[in-house]
Amino acid sequence: MKQYSLNEKIIVLKAKKSPLFIRVVMFFFAFTSFLIPLVATIMSIAIGKGLQIGYFIGLFLFGLIGFRLLKIALWNTYGKETIIWNSSTLKYEANYGWFKDQTKTIKLNNIDFFINKIGYAEEKIGTLVIGDENKKIESAIKIPTVQIEELIVKLKEIEQTGV
Repeated sequence: MKQYSLNEKIIVLKAKKSPLFIRVVMFFFAFTSFLIPLVATIMSIAIGKGLQIGYFIGLFLFGLIGFRLLKIALWNTYGKETIIWNSSTLKYEANYGWFKDQTKTIKLNNIDFFINKIGYAEEKIGTLVIGDENKKIESAIKIPTVQIEELIVKLKEIEQTGV
């Protein structure tokens, strides 16, 4: 399965989906992290103990944990990265399905494409790196190096022809 698509100067890299069981567990814990402190606060108020500062601290901390777990679960389900480039700028955006990260834009003098090999040698996976000698954007999605090499060949052809 190809983990990328290329349309002129727009690259879309797709994260491999985790097994369904793992994603279900992550979504369960993410939503539970939001619900438990909320239900505990409501129950405490209902039985007459009133509102205390500890409830707000609990809501805040568990909210952060739940948000982080939700973000990871969404990335492992819908995650993709969009990279748009032209001769002088590079735009990068991570898409989590339900929301997107802030777009990162960098100005480049001379664009080049690289592979950052990661993991063990026998795994043959890496990430795509686009940039120049000073600034670069590195993909977070792990892709087989064979696919990255074939993508780089296509990207260099597009860059040379100026399509």
